[in-house]
Amino acid sequence: MFISKKIQKCFILSILNSTRYINTKSNTGKFPRKIFSGIQPTGSMHLGNYFGAITQWIDLQHKNEDITVSVVDLHSITLPQDPNVLPKSILEMTATLLACGIDPNKSVIFQQSRVLQHTELFWYLGCICTMARLAHLPQYKEKSALLKDVLLGIFIYPVLQAADILVHKATHVPVGEDQIQQLQLCQELAQMFNKKFGTVFPIPRTLLSEKGSARIRSLREPSKKMSKSDPDSKSRICLTDASDDIVKKIKKAVTDFTSAVTYDPESRPGVSNLILIHSLISGKQPQVIVEESQYLDTLKYKHLVADVIIEHLLPIKKKIEAYIANPEYLDQVLREGSEKAQATAEETMVEVRRKVGINFLEKLKEESSFIVI
Repeated sequence: MFISKKIQKCFILSILNSTRYINTKSNTGKFPRKIFSGIQPTGSMHLGNYFGAITQWIDLQHKNEDITVSVVDLHSITLPQDPNVLPKSILEMTATLLACGIDPNKSVIFQQSRVLQHTELFWYLGCICTMARLAHLPQYKEKSALLKDVLLGIFIYPVLQAADILVHKATHVPVGEDQIQQLQLCQELAQMFNKKFGTVFPIPRTLLSEKGSARIRSLREPSKKMSKSDPDSKSRICLTDASDDIVKKIKKAVTDFTSAVTYDPESRPGVSNLILIHSLISGKQPQVIVEESQYLDTLKYKHLVADVIIEHLLPIKKKIEAYIANPEYLDQVLREGSEKAQATAEETMVEVRRKVGINFLEKLKEESSFIVI
């Protein structure tokens, strides 16, 4: 039986009057600039995270950019986590973000798992992504080489990472120079979806740090970057480290047998790494630091660097402790941020569902004059 478009319209309106739905405008014109980034709650934040990501977010916040920051707890469970420890880690990371200067009144801070649209979009993107493409990702190759049995989450988490970005229609993602490849899959999936179903997503661009801080290296192995996952805790300075621990870690930092303080990342990566950290904290250029330290040997210079780090981190550490002592406030920040994030994510998903044909009411409004029932 055939129904005219006029009757069809009346039928749709009668259903819409009794059904909750969200109206969205079609994607036209230029996407507004929006910045998205995420950080895993597991492991304490170290100087590499702080200067490589957090200070950049704060700089962007000061410029009144539209910034969304997610505590990506779903990504953290790609490897086994203690369910008694993970909630504390989520609150500690939230406290750290606030203590460093991320302002919930200016930026959106939310908990990834509270915004279910992330996992919904993850499924749609997973249905257009091939296994061969995921198997070629360097992250998968690196992690799978260390594991006897590769969990599915480790294989597919880059798709969830793409969904995290795209569900908020982010146009820019802050990354270090070593993370550019991680955004390529997201860009490809956005292009594939837009081509297959119609334009919904902007193609997100990398937003490189102007400070070059992605080059902060491990204190124990300067050939590697400072990392949360490094089994040697002496390889990194965490924002919550006690002053005595900072002194010990810097004292044991690998340098070389030359006593002079010189900046040469290629031939002297260890001492150059300390100079870089000093430079990022003080705002002085490495060559200025070298000139000021010309009468110091590396041992005395290590003591100077330790003092500079302790002085910089002390107020941050005190703020972290104060926030952690008030878990109700931290939960409120995450709850309110998640509500804001959910609202914007749902606007995207209404559009996505319509494009792929899941939201039949929205799809019917795009149909031609007649439908068959």
